[in-house]
Amino acid sequence: MTEESRRLDEARSNVADWRKWGTYLAERQWGTVREDYSENGDAWDYFPFDQSHSRAYRWGEDGLAGFSDRAQHICFALALWNGNDSVLKERLFGLTNFQGNHGEDVKEYCFYLDATPSYSYAKFLYKYPHGPFPYGPLIEENNRRTRNDPEFELLDTGIFRDNRYFDIFVEYAKAGPEDICIRINAFNRGAEAADLHLLPTIWFRNTWSWGRDDRKPQLNVEESAQPTVIGISHPLAGQYSLVVDGAPDLLFTENETNAEKLFGSPNPSAYTKDAFHRYLIAGERDAVNSAHVGTKAAAHFRAQLPPGGGCEWRLRLIGAAMPNSRKASLAGEFDKVFADRIREADEFYSGCCARQELSEDALRVQRQAFAGLLWNKQSYHYNVPVWLEGDPSQPPPPPQRRTGRNSHWIHLNNADVLSMPDTWEYPWYASWDLGFHCVSMALIDPEFAKDQLILLLREWYMQPNGQVPAFEWSFDNTNPPVHAWAALRVYKIEARMKGRADRPFLERVFHKLLLNFTWWVNRKDMEGRNVFEGGFMGMDNIGVFDRSQSLPGGGHIEQSDATSWMAMYCLNMLSIALELAREDPAYEDVASKFFEHFVYISDAMSDIGGAGNGLWDADDGFFYDFLLAENGARLPLKVRSMVGLIPLFAVETLEPEDVNALPGFMSRMHWFMDHYPAIRDRVDQSQKTDKGTRYLLSIATRKQLDRVLHYALDENEFLSPFGIRSLSKFHEKNPYTLVIDGQTHTVDYEPAESSTNLFGGNSNWRGPVWFPMNYLFIEALQRYDFYYRDQLKVEFPAGSGQLKTLWDVAGEISRRLSALFIRRDGRRPAFGETAIFQNDPYWKDCLLFHEYFNGDNGAGLGASHQTGWTALVAKLIEQNGE
Repeated sequence: MTEESRRLDEARSNVADWRKWGTYLAERQWGTVREDYSENGDAWDYFPFDQSHSRAYRWGEDGLAGFSDRAQHICFALALWNGNDSVLKERLFGLTNFQGNHGEDVKEYCFYLDATPSYSYAKFLYKYPHGPFPYGPLIEENNRRTRNDPEFELLDTGIFRDNRYFDIFVEYAKAGPEDICIRINAFNRGAEAADLHLLPTIWFRNTWSWGRDDRKPQLNVEESAQPTVIGISHPLAGQYSLVVDGAPDLLFTENETNAEKLFGSPNPSAYTKDAFHRYLIAGERDAVNSAHVGTKAAAHFRAQLPPGGGCEWRLRLIGAAMPNSRKASLAGEFDKVFADRIREADEFYSGCCARQELSEDALRVQRQAFAGLLWNKQSYHYNVPVWLEGDPSQPPPPPQRRTGRNSHWIHLNNADVLSMPDTWEYPWYASWDLGFHCVSMALIDPEFAKDQLILLLREWYMQPNGQVPAFEWSFDNTNPPVHAWAALRVYKIEARMKGRADRPFLERVFHKLLLNFTWWVNRKDMEGRNVFEGGFMGMDNIGVFDRSQSLPGGGHIEQSDATSWMAMYCLNMLSIALELAREDPAYEDVASKFFEHFVYISDAMSDIGGAGNGLWDADDGFFYDFLLAENGARLPLKVRSMVGLIPLFAVETLEPEDVNALPGFMSRMHWFMDHYPAIRDRVDQSQKTDKGTRYLLSIATRKQLDRVLHYALDENEFLSPFGIRSLSKFHEKNPYTLVIDGQTHTVDYEPAESSTNLFGGNSNWRGPVWFPMNYLFIEALQRYDFYYRDQLKVEFPAGSGQLKTLWDVAGEISRRLSALFIRRDGRRPAFGETAIFQNDPYWKDCLLFHEYFNGDNGAGLGASHQTGWTALVAKLIEQNGE
């Protein structure tokens, strides 16, 4: 057991609370739904970036390279000023959904370089320009550009020219669960000396200004302390001290809104949230509290860094129970803590998931993917009934909110550490994203992965009717139901790693998912034909229409993807039930239910009964969505997209030794197949062993699989040099066009950003490569191969004449995905044509894990820090190498 493993074990058994403190602070709280009290739900405009410096947040905090306790009572982060900026740099800047020509986007450069699951060690890098930050030019130029133009990035402004910037490294190392050493190093990469103001800042999340809890915490200076010590007293979090090396100026204020500046109203205090900006940049010396008390404090350091020179600052956050001798320890022991934690982090990652044959660069990719996953865990607070009602000390919210966004979720009360897609563009949880996060997380922290999956099924998240919240912008929306899949994968990963299976976890998840499955069946199969509608399903603009809205001309869409997700859900629940039935025969009955339901859905997909209602096009050899008009006419939407590949995800093998051990299930399965011979083809029984017949449950028959794979593995269709595209390249020269009510709707191949604003337009499913779908596609190929073995080989790539097993094909696709990040021939495809990332020694090993990737050249697109599901690359490297 490594030291990090020991810490996680101590946290699990409540011996030591190593998880209490971590990188739980978001990088954007402004512009979020939680802070939006408008009548029209325009979160971006209600709380814009320009107000974030001066206006207190209601539900959370944000900061640069932040650290906090899990309840986010006490927050620590970095503030910076280069002597030229118009704004004190306390948080990351980015464009709102309406300012960016391709939607919202962070316009800064920061990198998550390392982290361990207990946050015993964490490392962050921020690149801070010497010159005035170009807020205006970024907004103006991106506003000027169209959706057909590339985004105007911070590098494009020239502000980093000639290396005129600082590299700011922030590191945390725990000497104990409540003893956190903080080391900040700044390096001037330019050829001229440059001034840097550095303000490590400690503050409290504002819980006292809203008329619901008037208990107010306090910061103060501990008198006669050497070195400098800021005392921290919080009625819930307790007593702490922030020890600061050197003799900086100490600045104190209140974490309160500057109402006079923003709204022309009297301020409740002379000291406001923006005091450090006013003090430092505007020269208002009376903006800070000379009595050295408040709810927000900073140590102000100023340094002039010579060309290529650097400077280091040290701090230590210590709980009241720690010995006083540690307060003065910012030298020898401090260095040892960092040296030990870095060594232990190396040992932990070497032991838990690194293949021996991996290159140093592949290990770097994997390590930074895990780091991003860990830095994206956030302390998240959202009490919907309180949010709808408003606060006693604030103006009452507009009445429209009572029937607006998230108004159906009056039971929802979130106050937990959650895995987020990222901490700027998506600083909130999303149910299907989280499932993929947990599969990667299980390699390094299965306890957290299990807790997250259970958490979203608890009664303060899940609706009483079984619906799981989709995402903050609209909890009512529908994401693909991957929770059962994720739970089963996490269960098996942990069993493989630890040699023991957590059956109670699987039982807890299964019983709650029974409610969720029932909700899906009752709400999304309106006609009871086992063909599902679903709606949005997470893939924004993949269809001809916005599938979450009413369709032109009425009617509805029978969705290939929604129906396939439900088939996959059935198989996942079947697999869980069979696993649980090993020790409890009561689960055999419910396993039979899911077996039969899967067969019915599979039958409906391919229309074996001949009613003309299937989603399989025998002429094209592909699955399509169908538009069902109000007059009953059915029209296939012949777009070769990911919705036609998702049916392959629904596949599972039943081994004879497992089935024979469950006589109740085996008897019912054979009875069902004997009495419904028309759908017997849905269960392939061609493979046998000395123990009996093997069973393959899949939507796609062997012949259908061959035909779909011909498209999927063709480099002129779905197969990209970097994985499987979300839409076939065939549509580049052959756009799909549909005319309804005089309106023309077109889908064509777009390998990069979307040129339309369909469903927001800030992501694109019409050609790029997306990690979650590729991961599931790879798994599906592996399961088909497990059944057919060498009896099924396909051309890879299609038309090449090279026959490979599906296992080998899966490995090849996995390596194409990993190749997005791993440096070969001096390039990382994910960096695109950005020369500084490809060549500069200070940039080339700082990785970004984007939301999706160009289907032709692999360049990273969308949210630049969405390490959540893109962290699946770490799992692919672990299982398939590089």
